Amino acid sequence: MTAPVFSATEMARRVREGDVRAVDLAAASLAAIEARNPALNAYTGVTAERALAEAAEIDARRARGERLPPLAGVPYAVKNLFDVQGVTTLCGGRVHADEPPAASDATAVARLRAAGAVLTGTLNMDEHAYGFTTENSHYGATRNPHDASRVAGGSSGGSGAAVGAGLVPLALGTDTNGSVRVPAALCGVFGIKPTYGRLGRGGVYPFVFSLDHVGALGACANDLALACAAMQGVDARDPATYPAPGPLAPLPGLPAGLRVAVLDGWFERWAGPSAWRAVDLAASALGARARATLHGAERARSAAFLITGTEGGALHRAGLRARYDAYEPHSRDRLLAGGLLPAAWVSDAQRARRDVHEEAMRLFDRHDLLLAAATPVAAPLAGAATFDLHGQALPARASLGLLTQPISCLGLPVCTVPVWPDGPGGLPLGVQLIAAPGRDDLCLAAGAALEHASVARLGAPASA
Repeated sequence: MTAPVFSATEMARRVREGDVRAVDLAAASLAAIEARNPALNAYTGVTAERALAEAAEIDARRARGERLPPLAGVPYAVKNLFDVQGVTTLCGGRVHADEPPAASDATAVARLRAAGAVLTGTLNMDEHAYGFTTENSHYGATRNPHDASRVAGGSSGGSGAAVGAGLVPLALGTDTNGSVRVPAALCGVFGIKPTYGRLGRGGVYPFVFSLDHVGALGACANDLALACAAMQGVDARDPATYPAPGPLAPLPGLPAGLRVAVLDGWFERWAGPSAWRAVDLAASALGARARATLHGAERARSAAFLITGTEGGALHRAGLRARYDAYEPHSRDRLLAGGLLPAAWVSDAQRARRDVHEEAMRLFDRHDLLLAAATPVAAPLAGAATFDLHGQALPARASLGLLTQPISCLGLPVCTVPVWPDGPGGLPLGVQLIAAPGRDDLCLAAGAALEHASVARLGAPASA
């Protein structure tokens, strides 16, 4: 399976110029889903009737001479914890399967529809977003589009696989501890975890309110910018949101004198040889010569674990009491353990989070952008309990987030860019481009710069 032939940006341009009809793009996406999804298991539901109706509406607007919105006719899909009108919101779990369909769309879905995007369906995920592999006990494992014997990452694994396989050029996910960045890296696509609060979470089933981000996965950096621009701004259903700070699009080029530093310490120690090679390639392309150390990274990861367990356990306490057997053991046991954590530990975790955030802000006094690997290794084999890192067997479900969790805890914007450090025959990995709060544009601009250098400098396959 190959990456998308056209990006969302290119698709929308062709629709606006009349080179292709939106209904033809929708039909092609639906045909690709029908042909390829049985092997991938990325989709849990296909909204074919809605997709064709939304596409027909776009074509009708063009026929009337109306100005079309920025994502006109672009097929996309959403992780199945986003409310979609008329569809039951599964959240990757069986406990919700008998609930009535959603009465309205999530804020992000409604805003993408207003931007002209065409919804093709809902996507597989780790149950309740608690995992990094999308090996779902209820709906089956999602497979990696580059090697079906391997995982797609998680918890937004269906989103990564759908974009990586070319079923859609754009998909929505959520990122609490790395759930956009891990599958983006392992599936060889671009991902964005925006600044905390930039995108509204209304109509999105929560996991950890203080860490949850709505994010996107796409075929290129500009696709992510278009999607975020369409979704950003105050959401009446999400008190963490803030007014849109202005247009969001990758800069025409990187600003002169951009100060890029490679994160070492924790981020070097827990990156395997291929992951570190990916960082070296990206650093060379961006002209990064400096090193930086986030000394509190280990504390931030520990804090993320504690906050995740506590908030997640509290959220599901009633559900676990009522329908214990409906939860899959992988997430159930951790939710139960999280609900038993001492309150003093959580207070300590929040203090650590504040301290490390302050440390990170001091790094941004000296550097504009920080660079790190997104995962320690490439996609592990499906069903493998562990993967090897520097001769040590690490638990796969927990350790794929070693390099994303410290950043999640800080709410910083991150663009993940795919890199093929071992050449066209190898598996993709990803690098994280991390900026100060609100500088999502800088992350995306650097992502676009790496994209333009990818064939010559980063070893991406020609099909990507």
